[in-house]
Amino acid sequence: MSLKAQPASASAGSAVVAPASASAETAGVDEEKVPSAAPEIFNVLGLPITNSMICTWIVAALIIVIVRVTTWNNIKEIPSGGQNMMEALVEGWEKLIGDILEPRVARWVFPFATTYFIFIVISNLTDLIPGVGSIGSYHQGHFTPFFRPPTTDANLTVAMAGIFLVLSLFWAVRYNGFWGLIKHIFGVKMTTNKWAYPLFFLLFLFIGAMELLSVGFARPVALAMRLYGNIFAGESILDMIFHGHSLILSLVLSSFMYFYETFVCVVQAFVFAMLVVAFVGTLCTHADEEYGH
Repeated sequence: MSLKAQPASASAGSAVVAPASASAETAGVDEEKVPSAAPEIFNVLGLPITNSMICTWIVAALIIVIVRVTTWNNIKEIPSGGQNMMEALVEGWEKLIGDILEPRVARWVFPFATTYFIFIVISNLTDLIPGVGSIGSYHQGHFTPFFRPPTTDANLTVAMAGIFLVLSLFWAVRYNGFWGLIKHIFGVKMTTNKWAYPLFFLLFLFIGAMELLSVGFARPVALAMRLYGNIFAGESILDMIFHGHSLILSLVLSSFMYFYETFVCVVQAFVFAMLVVAFVGTLCTHADEEYGH
Protein backbone atom coordinates (compact mmCIF):
# COMPACT_ATOMS: atom_id res chain seq x y z
CA MET A 1 0.00 0.00 0.00
CA SER A 2 1.36 3.39 -0.96
CA LEU A 3 0.83 6.76 0.63
CA LYS A 4 -0.28 8.00 -2.76
CA ALA A 5 -3.51 6.12 -2.17
CA GLN A 6 -4.38 8.45 0.71
CA PRO A 7 -7.38 10.69 0.03
CA ALA A 8 -6.87 14.36 -0.69
CA SER A 9 -8.01 15.29 2.79
CA ALA A 10 -4.97 13.53 4.24
CA SER A 11 -2.63 16.13 2.81
CA ALA A 12 -4.71 18.87 4.37
CA GLY A 13 -3.82 17.79 7.89
CA SER A 14 -6.36 15.13 8.90
CA ALA A 15 -5.32 12.35 11.26
CA VAL A 16 -4.10 9.19 9.56
CA VAL A 17 -2.07 6.10 10.34
CA ALA A 18 1.15 5.91 8.37
CA PRO A 19 1.27 2.63 6.38
CA ALA A 20 4.09 0.33 7.42
CA SER A 21 5.17 -0.55 3.89
CA ALA A 22 5.38 2.96 2.51
CA SER A 23 8.78 4.25 1.47
CA ALA A 24 10.14 7.76 1.50
CA GLU A 25 10.17 7.89 -2.29
CA THR A 26 6.49 7.02 -2.68
CA ALA A 27 5.51 9.40 0.07
CA GLY A 28 7.52 12.27 -1.35
CA VAL A 29 8.91 13.12 2.09
CA ASP A 30 12.41 13.74 3.38
CA GLU A 31 14.85 10.85 3.74
CA GLU A 32 15.05 11.45 7.50
CA LYS A 33 12.32 9.13 8.74
CA VAL A 34 12.61 10.13 12.42
CA PRO A 35 13.71 13.77 12.66
CA SER A 36 16.23 14.55 15.38
CA ALA A 37 14.12 17.52 16.49
CA ALA A 38 10.64 16.79 17.79
CA PRO A 39 8.09 18.46 15.47
CA GLU A 40 5.65 21.05 16.79
CA ILE A 41 2.01 19.96 17.00
CA PHE A 42 0.51 23.26 18.15
CA ASN A 43 1.49 26.25 20.26
CA VAL A 44 0.08 27.98 23.33
CA LEU A 45 0.69 31.72 23.58
CA GLY A 46 3.64 31.35 21.24
CA LEU A 47 5.11 28.40 23.17
CA PRO A 48 5.59 25.43 20.82
CA ILE A 49 4.12 22.13 22.03
CA THR A 50 5.90 19.17 20.43
CA ASN A 51 4.78 15.57 20.16
CA SER A 52 7.44 14.50 22.67
CA MET A 53 6.08 17.01 25.21
CA ILE A 54 2.58 15.56 24.81
CA CYS A 55 3.94 12.06 25.41
CA THR A 56 5.92 13.30 28.42
CA TRP A 57 2.75 14.67 30.01
CA ILE A 58 0.95 11.39 29.36
CA VAL A 59 3.78 9.42 31.00
CA ALA A 60 3.82 11.73 34.02
CA ALA A 61 0.04 11.47 34.40
CA LEU A 62 0.23 7.68 34.07
CA ILE A 63 2.84 7.45 36.84
CA ILE A 64 0.75 9.65 39.15
CA VAL A 65 -2.37 7.57 38.50
CA ILE A 66 -0.55 4.25 39.08
CA VAL A 67 1.00 5.45 42.34
CA ARG A 68 -2.25 6.87 43.65
CA VAL A 69 -4.31 3.82 42.68
CA THR A 70 -1.87 1.41 44.35
CA THR A 71 -1.48 3.45 47.55
CA TRP A 72 -4.64 5.54 47.94
CA ASN A 73 -6.55 4.46 51.09
CA ASN A 74 -5.61 0.88 50.35
CA ILE A 75 -2.38 0.32 52.27
CA LYS A 76 -2.26 -3.22 53.67
CA GLU A 77 0.11 -4.63 56.26
CA ILE A 78 0.59 -7.65 54.00
CA PRO A 79 0.84 -6.11 50.52
CA SER A 80 -0.60 -7.69 47.42
CA GLY A 81 -1.17 -6.74 43.79
CA GLY A 82 -0.14 -3.23 42.83
CA GLN A 83 0.96 -2.29 46.36
CA ASN A 84 3.26 -5.31 46.43
CA MET A 85 4.82 -4.28 43.11
CA MET A 86 5.37 -0.68 44.23
CA GLU A 87 6.86 -1.70 47.57
CA ALA A 88 9.19 -4.20 45.92
CA LEU A 89 10.40 -1.54 43.48
CA VAL A 90 10.93 1.10 46.17
CA GLU A 91 12.54 -1.25 48.69
CA GLY A 92 14.80 -2.74 46.04
CA TRP A 93 16.13 0.65 44.98
CA GLU A 94 16.43 1.80 48.60
CA LYS A 95 18.60 -1.21 49.44
CA LEU A 96 20.67 -0.90 46.27
CA ILE A 97 21.42 2.79 46.81
CA GLY A 98 22.03 2.19 50.52
CA ASP A 99 24.73 -0.35 49.65
CA ILE A 100 26.54 2.23 47.49
CA LEU A 101 26.19 5.52 49.36
CA GLU A 102 26.51 6.57 52.98
CA PRO A 103 23.14 6.50 54.78
CA ARG A 104 22.87 10.30 54.94
CA VAL A 105 23.62 10.71 51.23
CA ALA A 106 21.41 7.76 50.30
CA ARG A 107 18.42 9.52 51.89
CA TRP A 108 19.01 12.51 49.62
CA VAL A 109 19.60 10.58 46.40
CA PHE A 110 17.12 7.72 46.76
CA PRO A 111 13.89 9.62 45.84
CA PHE A 112 15.63 11.38 42.94
CA ALA A 113 17.28 8.33 41.37
CA THR A 114 14.22 6.10 41.86
CA THR A 115 11.91 8.68 40.28
CA TYR A 116 14.27 9.03 37.34
CA PHE A 117 14.33 5.25 36.85
CA ILE A 118 10.53 4.92 36.89
CA PHE A 119 10.01 7.88 34.57
CA ILE A 120 12.73 6.85 32.11
CA VAL A 121 11.73 3.19 31.86
CA ILE A 122 8.10 4.07 31.12
CA SER A 123 9.15 6.80 28.68
CA ASN A 124 11.45 4.38 26.89
CA LEU A 125 8.79 1.68 26.64
CA THR A 126 6.32 4.06 24.98
CA ASP A 127 8.47 3.56 21.87
CA LEU A 128 7.00 0.05 21.63
CA ILE A 129 3.33 1.05 21.95
CA PRO A 130 1.42 0.73 18.65
CA GLY A 131 0.41 4.15 17.37
CA VAL A 132 3.34 6.04 18.89
CA GLY A 133 5.16 7.44 15.89
CA SER A 134 2.62 6.10 13.39
CA ILE A 135 -0.58 8.00 14.19
CA GLY A 136 -0.46 11.58 13.03
CA SER A 137 -1.40 13.94 10.26
CA TYR A 138 -0.19 14.96 6.81
CA HIS A 139 0.46 18.57 6.00
CA GLN A 140 1.88 19.65 2.65
CA GLY A 141 3.14 16.11 2.00
CA HIS A 142 4.92 15.74 5.34
CA PHE A 143 3.77 13.25 7.98
CA THR A 144 3.87 14.47 11.61
CA PRO A 145 3.14 11.91 14.34
CA PHE A 146 1.06 13.04 17.30
CA PHE A 147 3.19 11.09 19.78
CA ARG A 148 6.94 10.59 20.15
CA PRO A 149 8.79 8.78 22.98
CA PRO A 150 9.97 11.46 25.42
CA THR A 151 13.53 10.15 25.65
CA THR A 152 14.03 10.40 21.88
CA ASP A 153 14.01 14.18 22.33
CA ALA A 154 17.44 15.52 23.32
CA ASN A 155 15.77 18.50 25.00
CA LEU A 156 14.36 16.21 27.69
CA THR A 157 17.53 14.19 28.31
CA VAL A 158 19.65 17.36 28.47
CA ALA A 159 17.17 18.92 30.92
CA MET A 160 17.29 15.79 33.09
CA ALA A 161 21.09 15.86 33.06
CA GLY A 162 21.01 19.56 33.94
CA ILE A 163 18.76 18.90 36.95
CA PHE A 164 21.16 16.16 38.05
CA LEU A 165 24.13 18.55 37.76
CA VAL A 166 22.49 21.20 39.94
CA LEU A 167 21.37 18.71 42.60
CA SER A 168 24.68 16.83 42.66
CA LEU A 169 26.60 20.08 43.28
CA PHE A 170 24.07 21.06 45.96
CA TRP A 171 24.48 17.70 47.70
CA ALA A 172 28.27 17.91 47.37
CA VAL A 173 28.37 21.33 49.04
CA ARG A 174 25.89 20.17 51.69
CA TYR A 175 28.06 17.14 52.44
CA ASN A 176 31.55 18.63 52.25
CA GLY A 177 30.97 22.33 52.74
CA PHE A 178 32.11 24.76 50.04
CA TRP A 179 35.81 24.75 50.93
CA GLY A 180 35.64 21.07 51.75
CA LEU A 181 34.44 20.40 48.20
CA ILE A 182 37.31 22.50 46.80
CA LYS A 183 39.77 20.44 48.85
CA HIS A 184 38.02 17.24 47.78
CA ILE A 185 38.55 18.10 44.11
CA PHE A 186 41.92 19.86 44.16
CA GLY A 187 43.52 18.56 47.36
CA VAL A 188 46.72 16.48 47.43
CA LYS A 189 45.50 12.92 47.99
CA MET A 190 48.73 11.26 49.09
CA THR A 191 51.30 11.46 51.83
CA THR A 192 54.39 13.47 50.88
CA ASN A 193 57.15 15.53 52.50
CA LYS A 194 57.30 19.32 52.52
CA TRP A 195 59.94 19.43 49.73
CA ALA A 196 57.92 17.42 47.24
CA TYR A 197 54.58 18.91 48.26
CA PRO A 198 54.67 21.90 45.79
CA LEU A 199 55.24 19.51 42.88
CA PHE A 200 52.39 17.24 43.90
CA PHE A 201 50.21 20.28 44.57
CA LEU A 202 50.63 21.36 40.94
CA LEU A 203 49.98 17.80 39.78
CA PHE A 204 46.74 17.48 41.76
CA LEU A 205 45.74 20.99 40.73
CA PHE A 206 45.80 19.76 37.13
CA ILE A 207 43.97 16.55 38.08
CA GLY A 208 41.38 18.64 39.91
CA ALA A 209 40.84 20.80 36.83
CA MET A 210 40.15 17.65 34.81
CA GLU A 211 37.80 16.43 37.55
CA LEU A 212 35.98 19.76 37.54
CA LEU A 213 35.56 19.50 33.76
CA SER A 214 34.22 15.98 34.22
CA VAL A 215 31.75 16.99 36.94
CA GLY A 216 30.48 20.11 35.20
CA PHE A 217 30.45 18.94 31.58
CA ALA A 218 31.47 15.38 30.73
CA ARG A 219 29.15 13.60 33.16
CA PRO A 220 25.95 15.49 32.28
CA VAL A 221 26.71 15.18 28.56
CA ALA A 222 27.37 11.44 28.93
CA LEU A 223 24.08 10.96 30.80
CA ALA A 224 22.04 12.93 28.28
CA MET A 225 23.60 11.62 25.07
CA ARG A 226 23.79 7.96 26.13
CA LEU A 227 20.08 7.81 26.89
CA TYR A 228 19.02 9.90 23.89
CA GLY A 229 21.30 8.09 21.45
CA ASN A 230 20.24 4.57 22.41
CA ILE A 231 16.49 5.20 22.44
CA PHE A 232 16.53 7.40 19.33
CA ALA A 233 18.55 4.76 17.47
CA GLY A 234 16.06 2.07 18.47
CA GLU A 235 13.13 4.15 17.26
CA SER A 236 14.91 4.87 13.96
CA ILE A 237 15.63 1.18 13.39
CA LEU A 238 12.02 0.21 14.12
CA ASP A 239 10.83 2.94 11.77
CA MET A 240 13.06 1.64 8.96
CA ILE A 241 11.80 -1.90 9.53
CA PHE A 242 8.14 -0.83 9.47
CA HIS A 243 8.70 1.10 6.23
CA GLY A 244 10.33 -1.84 4.45
CA HIS A 245 9.09 -3.00 1.07
CA SER A 246 8.28 -6.52 2.31
CA LEU A 247 5.45 -6.74 4.84
CA ILE A 248 6.40 -10.28 5.94
CA LEU A 249 10.06 -9.35 6.43
CA SER A 250 9.00 -6.25 8.38
CA LEU A 251 6.84 -8.35 10.71
CA VAL A 252 9.59 -10.92 11.33
CA LEU A 253 12.31 -8.33 11.98
CA SER A 254 10.04 -6.18 14.14
CA SER A 255 9.22 -9.18 16.34
CA PHE A 256 12.90 -9.66 17.17
CA MET A 257 13.47 -5.92 17.55
CA TYR A 258 10.59 -5.59 20.01
CA PHE A 259 12.19 -8.09 22.39
CA TYR A 260 15.60 -6.47 21.99
CA GLU A 261 14.26 -2.92 22.43
CA THR A 262 12.36 -3.94 25.57
CA PHE A 263 15.65 -5.10 27.06
CA VAL A 264 17.46 -1.94 25.93
CA CYS A 265 14.73 0.33 27.33
CA VAL A 266 14.94 -1.21 30.80
CA VAL A 267 18.74 -1.38 30.82
CA GLN A 268 19.18 2.24 29.73
CA ALA A 269 16.86 3.42 32.49
CA PHE A 270 18.80 1.37 35.03
CA VAL A 271 22.16 2.63 33.74
CA PHE A 272 21.03 6.27 33.89
CA ALA A 273 19.81 5.94 37.48
CA MET A 274 22.91 4.03 38.62
CA LEU A 275 25.24 6.57 37.01
CA VAL A 276 23.42 9.30 38.92
CA VAL A 277 24.07 7.39 42.15
CA ALA A 278 27.71 6.68 41.27
CA PHE A 279 28.47 10.26 40.23
CA VAL A 280 26.99 11.63 43.45
CA GLY A 281 28.99 9.04 45.38
CA THR A 282 32.28 10.37 43.99
CA LEU A 283 31.45 13.85 45.30
CA CYS A 284 29.98 12.86 48.66
CA THR A 285 32.68 10.73 50.22
CA HIS A 286 35.61 11.11 52.60
CA ALA A 287 37.57 8.30 50.99
CA ASP A 288 39.98 10.77 49.33
CA GLU A 289 40.72 13.11 52.21
CA GLU A 290 43.75 15.34 51.93
CA TYR A 291 46.77 13.75 53.51
CA GLY A 292 49.24 15.60 55.62
CA HIS A 293 52.68 16.63 54.39
